[in-house]
Amino acid sequence: MADTGNRTLRLLSLLQARRQWLGGELADRLGVSLRTLRRDVGRLRELGYPVEAQPGVDGGYRLAPGAALPPLVLDDDEAVALTVGLQAAAQTAVTGMAEASVRALTKVVQVLPPRLRHRADALRAVTDSAAWTAPGGTVDPGDLTVVAQACRDTERLVFSYTAADGTGTDRFVEPHRLVALGRRWYLVAHDLDRGEWRTFRLDRLTGPRATGARFAPRALPAEDAAAFVRAALGVRGTQAAVEVLVHAPAEEVRRRIGRWSSVEPVDDRRCRVRMESDDLAWPAFALGVAGAECTVVSPPELRDLLGEWAQRFGRAATG
Repeated sequence: MADTGNRTLRLLSLLQARRQWLGGELADRLGVSLRTLRRDVGRLRELGYPVEAQPGVDGGYRLAPGAALPPLVLDDDEAVALTVGLQAAAQTAVTGMAEASVRALTKVVQVLPPRLRHRADALRAVTDSAAWTAPGGTVDPGDLTVVAQACRDTERLVFSYTAADGTGTDRFVEPHRLVALGRRWYLVAHDLDRGEWRTFRLDRLTGPRATGARFAPRALPAEDAAAFVRAALGVRGTQAAVEVLVHAPAEEVRRRIGRWSSVEPVDDRRCRVRMESDDLAWPAFALGVAGAECTVVSPPELRDLLGEWAQRFGRAATG
């Protein structure tokens, strides 16, 4: 059974590495007969992998798109690249992608061998990013992962925290949820020493460590964690959905601001940009960085803001 399981995983890895294989090639790689290969393919199908068989001389086997994403088999280099990419995506703290990136990163790091984790950390340490950083500082991906895992596992957490006035304290909390808001990460947690729910900015948090002590989740005094953070920060509870027609090729715009927005081509010279934000100053700034003419589709408040900025910058340019 162990040999069969190992061979099935090896078959899956080969199918994911190339678009199509001849049956004879696969059988030779696995050291089995064509009949055994067909049985192994059948096992993969039972596990939910859509393996298609193509008849004929040029036929063979290939993985096809399915109704759901099946588990992937990654080699060492692919696992390191995926980890570094997820860390970079998580650090942007942009609503929509950042939280999904952290969930995926938490799953990958949990099973990543130490030697590959060291490689990922080393690669990230020597890689410079040309992207903008969140105001106030960046979040260490390792700290982000530790906090995310503690939230997932309902495990008490300790860390050092620096308040806005520079005061440093040690905190002992029951972590509830991570929230990405305004290009920053916030931890919602119950502070055990103070006996109350608090929010903590992750860029002010250092040395998080899970204690191993589990806890029963408490009822959060808010509709959800995002609403709790918004209330604590005094920001409005709704996000503005921004849609803008940018008069530049999609690839060019995606290269400039695609990390924080959805960019879809309209034609060779125009693209549609969508993003969500609690503060319309952020989309206005991003559109300026896009470096192209644009037409605001929605919301109208963004058009008003851009008009105000245009007048202000115009006065500055004329002295």
